[in-house]
Amino acid sequence: MPDLGVPRPGVSRPGVPRPGGSGPQWAPAGAVRFAGGVPVALVAPGAGLSSLPAAVGNLAALRHIDLDGNALTTLPGWIGSLERLRVLLLYGNRIAALPPGLGRLTSLEHLSAGRNALTAVPDALWRLSRLRSLNLAENEIADLAPGLGRLRELRMLDLGHNRLCEVPAEIGDLPCLTDYLYLSDNGFTSVPASLGRLDRLGYLNLADNRLAALPETIGGMTGLHELRAHDNRLTTLPETIGRLTGLRELHLRNNRLAALPEAIGGLRALRHLDLRGNPLQRLPDSVAGLTELTHLDLRATRLSTLPGGLAELPRLEKLDLRWIKFDEVPACVRPLRERGCVVLL
Repeated sequence: MPDLGVPRPGVSRPGVPRPGGSGPQWAPAGAVRFAGGVPVALVAPGAGLSSLPAAVGNLAALRHIDLDGNALTTLPGWIGSLERLRVLLLYGNRIAALPPGLGRLTSLEHLSAGRNALTAVPDALWRLSRLRSLNLAENEIADLAPGLGRLRELRMLDLGHNRLCEVPAEIGDLPCLTDYLYLSDNGFTSVPASLGRLDRLGYLNLADNRLAALPETIGGMTGLHELRAHDNRLTTLPETIGRLTGLRELHLRNNRLAALPEAIGGLRALRHLDLRGNPLQRLPDSVAGLTELTHLDLRATRLSTLPGGLAELPRLEKLDLRWIKFDEVPACVRPLRERGCVVLL
């Protein structure tokens, strides 16, 4: 049996700190936190650690480890012996691989391993069925296994700034995903239809990819309050987008949209609509139904006129029309300005 760095019964436990003592030499002062005289947390962000001392394996009651912003290059396999661990924060290190032993942390609820040097995710991670938040952003991950769908307690998932060419269909099997789903800055050209099953998700970021279209099923994501799909290759929007009646922000700048569906008028809660940098030639008359809209960005589009109904939007505070070559100033500009809306031409 390999030596995991965990002391055997009857063997002394060097490196285990005592409350009120000077603490172990490997840990910054105050890094080890106690409850009832027992070490329960190791909090040492930015401490310059290049390795995780084996003595940490002696702290069997640890529930929280924060090692963000260190210089760790590996995570030792014996980390799996800390079976009470609920929080493991490793953001901003240099870790190249997560060990299989990670799968033994069955009490883990929060794992942050963003901004490291990961190129793959071990199957062991999918055994962490109690995870509520998982951050794997800013790595070099190119592929995700279907096992992702086993993390059925996840509320937040960050896979942004990786090298994913495909989003697994099993992402739709995460019924508790309610807070955030970040998929920005990868390389995929489509997202699975199963995304539409995430009807409790509040925030979805698909920006900076190569998406040519959004799935028709996106209309099932009725819990969305913010959708970011800017800097893609979208040429159309599905009519089903009008079902997102709770959506407050829609960010679509720098796509290839020449028109919007009439269904856009169904977004009755929309406050912020960003269409900058699209080759839009017209806006549908239905935008006059966006009565909660406060900010409308139409910069650098190809519009030649605007619907008169824009002047009737009661909450519009800012209308950005810069870098549009109108033959004449649209009729809605004057009444909007007169009631205090900022119109930039």
